[in-house]
Amino acid sequence: MAPAALAAFNTERDGLALETTSDSIDRVNILKAKMKIDNTIAIQEEKDIYEKSQWDAEKDKTQFRQYEDACDRVKNFYREQHEKQTVAYNLKARNDFKSKTRAEMTIWQAMEKLNTLIDESDPDTSLTQIEHLLQSAEAIRRDGKPRWFQLTGLIHDLGKLLFFFDAQGQWDVVGDTFPVGCAFDKRIIYPDTFKGNPDYKDPIYSTENGIYTPGCGMSNIMLSWGHDEYLYHIAKAQSTLPDEALAMIRYHSFYPWHSAGAYRHFMDEQDGKMLEAVRAFNPYDLYSKSDDVPTVEELKPYYLELIDEYFPNKVVKW
Repeated sequence: MAPAALAAFNTERDGLALETTSDSIDRVNILKAKMKIDNTIAIQEEKDIYEKSQWDAEKDKTQFRQYEDACDRVKNFYREQHEKQTVAYNLKARNDFKSKTRAEMTIWQAMEKLNTLIDESDPDTSLTQIEHLLQSAEAIRRDGKPRWFQLTGLIHDLGKLLFFFDAQGQWDVVGDTFPVGCAFDKRIIYPDTFKGNPDYKDPIYSTENGIYTPGCGMSNIMLSWGHDEYLYHIAKAQSTLPDEALAMIRYHSFYPWHSAGAYRHFMDEQDGKMLEAVRAFNPYDLYSKSDDVPTVEELKPYYLELIDEYFPNKVVKW
C-alpha cells in the first residue's frame, strides 16, 4: 500500500535555486579545506628551509581568489541566515516539527520525491539527486565502511525535503550550522553578518556560554535549524542507526566545530568520538561527486535491504 502524503508539497518552490546554493556552499568548504591542507603541507615541507617561503606565491593567490569568488556567491545567503536564525525562531521550528507529520513515505520514496522536486526544475542536470546520493553511499561502500555508514551516506541530505514543506526559505534548510543561545563564534563564515541578528546583543545569548554550561555535551546544544537537524530528529526517533551515524547526520554542516575547532568547551566525554566520526564522513560528503554514474536499478535492491535493516518501520513519518 502506498503511503499517503499528509501535507502537500510546495511544488512552487525553486528546487534548482536551493541546489545551486547548496553546491556553492559546498564549493566554499572544499576550497577552504584545500587551502588548509596545502598550507599544512607547505609548512611541513619547508620548516627546515628558512629562506624558502611557505607558499608558492602564484598558487596561493589563485587559490585564494577562487575562495573569495566562491564566498561572494553565498554572502547574501549567509547574511540572511545569520540574521534570522535566532533562539526564538529555533524554538518555534522545533515545536512546529513535533506538532505534525508532514508526510509518510519510505526512505526510497523520499529519495524519489527529492529527485522529482529538485531535478524537474533543472532538466539539464547531469546527475539526478538519487544518483548523487548513491555516489556518496557507493564511495563509502568501496572503502569497506560498515553498513550503517553506507546508509548514512545514502540518506544524509534527505532533510532537504524540508524546503518543500514549511521552511521559510533557503536559509533554514542549507548552509553551515552553528549554535544559537550563546555568542556567535568568529570562526563561523562571515561572522560580522550576525550583527543584524536580534540575539547578537542579548545580555545572555551574547555571552560565551549563553544558556549552556561548559561540558554540557553537544547533544544539549541547540544548533541552527535546517536539513541536518530535521533529518537527525527523524532518524533518532525512527531508526536503529548508531550514535556515530546520528552525529554524521546532525553535524556534517557544523563546520565551525568539526573543521575550525570552535565550541569545543561544550563537549563532553562522548563528543570526542562523535567528532572523529563526523570527520571520517566529511570527505564523502564533499568529494564523492564524480563522472561515474551509478546504475540506480542495479543498486536499488542492495540499498532497500540496507534501509530495512536500520528503519524497522518501512514507512517513515516526515
